[in-house]
Amino acid sequence: MLEYQEIILNAPLFRGIGAEELPALLQVLQGRVRRFGEGELLFLAGEAAHSAGLLLEGRLQLLREEYGGSRTLQAQLSPGELFGESPALLPDGAGRLPVTVQAAAPSTVLLLELGRTVGGCPGSCKCHQKLMENLLEVLAQKNLLLNRRLGHLCRRTTRDKLLSFLHEQAAAAGSNAFAIPFDRQQLADYLCVERSAMSAALSRLREEGLISYRRSRFWLTGK
Repeated sequence: MLEYQEIILNAPLFRGIGAEELPALLQVLQGRVRRFGEGELLFLAGEAAHSAGLLLEGRLQLLREEYGGSRTLQAQLSPGELFGESPALLPDGAGRLPVTVQAAAPSTVLLLELGRTVGGCPGSCKCHQKLMENLLEVLAQKNLLLNRRLGHLCRRTTRDKLLSFLHEQAAAAGSNAFAIPFDRQQLADYLCVERSAMSAALSRLREEGLISYRRSRFWLTGK
């Protein structure tokens, strides 16, 4: 696990925790490293979540299972990001994963028993306090991201969903030229629209002079 020490310490969950404190903290959390091949399923929606995961390398997709058997992309994760933390905090396996987690590339994950943080630390150690502060911040940030996505999804038309998303991406980049983290199918899944309808809406927006794009690069060219 030492080979991943730098990425672990730089992850939001462990920020501010010293290298000398990490081994003991990981032992308390029963940290263990698992490797997954591209396309391999880490967890299935509906499973009891005893562990959260911290992505160390690779890329993961969070997929929502639909009634007809299809899957909708909910999010993509990069190294340093945490997943499954909310259900893992509930006692006795009561937390159920709302999404399926799949490796989009060969990936390495650190599994953590985050439920062990809820009862507090008998020694009241500072690193445990810091971990709890970091965990609360991660949960708050994810809540904000979810609210932003809901802001896109509540738009009535595919066109309005696209414009809402693209303007948010431009604001985050601080520029009218920016790259989005999705390919076309992933973007359609993220916005909960049909890919064909989305492609048609993108073409119309370009014809109207509002946007320009090439693959994942976009330019806002109109008001």
